[in-house]
Amino acid sequence: MAQFISELESLLPKNRVYTDGPSILPYESDGLTAFRARPRAVVIPESEEEVVSIVKLCHEHNVPFVARGSGTSLSGGSLPIEEGIVIGLNRLNRILEVNTKDRVAVVQTGVINLQVSAAVAQYGLYFAPDPSSQSVCTIGGNVAFNSGGAHCLKYGMTSNHILGLKVVLPDGEVMFLGNDSLESVGPDAVGLYVGNEGLFGIATEIHLRLLPLPETYRTVMASYSSLQTAGDAVSRVVSSGILPAAMEIMDRLTMDAAEAAVNAGYPKDAKAALIVELDGEAAAVDAEFDSIIKIIEQSGADHIHIAQSAEERMLIWKGRKSAFSAVGRLAPDFLVQDGVVPRGKLGQALQDIEKLSEEYGIRVANVFHAGDGNLHPLILFDGSIPGQLKKAEELAGKILRLCLRLGGSITGEHGVGVEKKEYMAEMFNEDDLNAFKRIRKSLDPNEISNRGKMFPSGNAQSLGQHGMHPLEKAGVISRE
Repeated sequence: MAQFISELESLLPKNRVYTDGPSILPYESDGLTAFRARPRAVVIPESEEEVVSIVKLCHEHNVPFVARGSGTSLSGGSLPIEEGIVIGLNRLNRILEVNTKDRVAVVQTGVINLQVSAAVAQYGLYFAPDPSSQSVCTIGGNVAFNSGGAHCLKYGMTSNHILGLKVVLPDGEVMFLGNDSLESVGPDAVGLYVGNEGLFGIATEIHLRLLPLPETYRTVMASYSSLQTAGDAVSRVVSSGILPAAMEIMDRLTMDAAEAAVNAGYPKDAKAALIVELDGEAAAVDAEFDSIIKIIEQSGADHIHIAQSAEERMLIWKGRKSAFSAVGRLAPDFLVQDGVVPRGKLGQALQDIEKLSEEYGIRVANVFHAGDGNLHPLILFDGSIPGQLKKAEELAGKILRLCLRLGGSITGEHGVGVEKKEYMAEMFNEDDLNAFKRIRKSLDPNEISNRGKMFPSGNAQSLGQHGMHPLEKAGVISRE
């Protein structure tokens, strides 16, 4: 390792290779602070060429690496590997090109999500995926975990907005996947890469699909006397055939925390609040909004409030997107899950989570993307009390199994990382997991790229060596 560190230091200026404790400390965990590990070094490249040199060195010495953007992962996806290094990508932060005719932006991996929309707003365009951390999370991280956001109900996940990728594979080779068109021939290499959680190397350059800014927005917030009633209201909206841009639910605990943080004007006595937003052409939005209001009136809402200005609308969303950080006011620590259930079973899921909360004597703040059934229960605890973390993790596990039992998934957008990898065998059978491993091993035989993530514990199946990458054989990627 000493030889490796010496060679690493020869690749970059001294002030961009960290090996001492204080400099490494901020990289020891990501957004899931319950898990920590200290890497041997942290390196900060400023160009694709430097990334390639670092990865090639890791491959030569069989040293594992973790690519990290802003570290906002909530599943331990960017947790360091103790015998490896962290490659910090925040300085690869340039928007390289904006093609307004084809509505494409080419960005480096460390560009902040919200900066893309800010840069292209002057052309009447924006980047649709809007995770709650969009003011700090990077596009590279969005790609790694296939991030969603409040408006993914209508506009889809990150995978729906990535056209092409330049990637550095775990052996240091550079390939380009996809193109700048929504039309493609052959296997969907970009679709395979997006959501790989760092197991396939590092995307350094990303081609984004941009959308025209909606002509208008209409936003309504309804309050309910129970979470189950709010969840059932979502089913009513969906069954109407109207497709809102977003549908979000927050419970009383979450509203209290968010209200204290941003004064968003949330209802004070309600057990739950439902936010529904429509966007698009003004005439169509106005017509559908009238129908939405009637549906909400018939759903048992206690109070209905319509945002009267752009400022009021933004404040409602600011509170919702501040929810995760705001619950820090309620407890010293929390775990957040992101299991998924079918929309028709939202009410049942929320009722069962309330029962589990009472059973464990642990408060659970609920906030979620109601439109696609993506739950975000925030499990509040005090890690300084012996046994509290273990108890919170047990409760989190029961919520994930609840999601599976109802026909859902263990993750909607936060990924598997280290936190949920042992549940993969409960969601997928052995053949599925072996297929996943074969794909991973074909691209990274030594598993040096984000080692220890996603797959359940145990030795991976021996899958042999491959002369030509399978995606290259298929003719949908090119070497550089």
